[in-house]
Amino acid sequence: MNDMTAEGMAPKLTGKISRDRIRLLRTPRPPEGLIEGFKRIPDASSVVSDVMDELGITGAIGASFLKPTLPNASIVGPAITVRNIMQREHVYETAREHVNRMAEFEAHNLAFPGDIVVIDGVAGISNMGGISAQTGKRQGEAGAIVSGGVRDIGHSRRVDYPLWATEITPVTGKWRIETVEINGDIQIAGIRVSPGDIVVADETGVCFIPIARAAEVLERALKKAKFEEEKCSAIDAGTSVADLPSKE
Repeated sequence: MNDMTAEGMAPKLTGKISRDRIRLLRTPRPPEGLIEGFKRIPDASSVVSDVMDELGITGAIGASFLKPTLPNASIVGPAITVRNIMQREHVYETAREHVNRMAEFEAHNLAFPGDIVVIDGVAGISNMGGISAQTGKRQGEAGAIVSGGVRDIGHSRRVDYPLWATEITPVTGKWRIETVEINGDIQIAGIRVSPGDIVVADETGVCFIPIARAAEVLERALKKAKFEEEKCSAIDAGTSVADLPSKE
């Protein structure tokens, strides 16, 4: 796990990104029981997406865009955010000089068990590879969401580290990408994500829930899930279609 003490002191940093580019060393922690509550909801992304619609909250993205790399994967946890951009120099220069400015390892270093690394990344290039995924798994992270490419999918699958990404590519980011911020606000498919926001991800899609609204979303989502369970029981019991419950 990370090197934070029980008193909450910051760990030794990796130095892969300057300290002033890390907006928060410690991300906001979710209220007790919140994560466990979301984990109790079957088909959580669909239920949560419906509730967010009802509450006027944008934040749902389909699995056709953010594609899961592990079948049957389902994760819930607070976001630790990373923002990547292209390096200025040509890749042939940076590769020759071994100029690596990627710093998602600092996010792993700062992550608490159960956290989800969310990367506002670069398209067509790998923003996370197998060794990075293995490190995240060792740190106890629930997984990662990447707007951009990832690689070494076999490696991340072998260590059972769930990833959702827009692209899969062998092209390395280490000579091409620069991490410019950790734990600041980012955008994923036009959705603003802040550190500590709750991420719900499964085979259907990904939902980003603002931490300030998460308890409200959970309360409604649990009620909706209970109604859907009762409706499915009525279907199994042979209730006619016309008599199935239609209101929550």
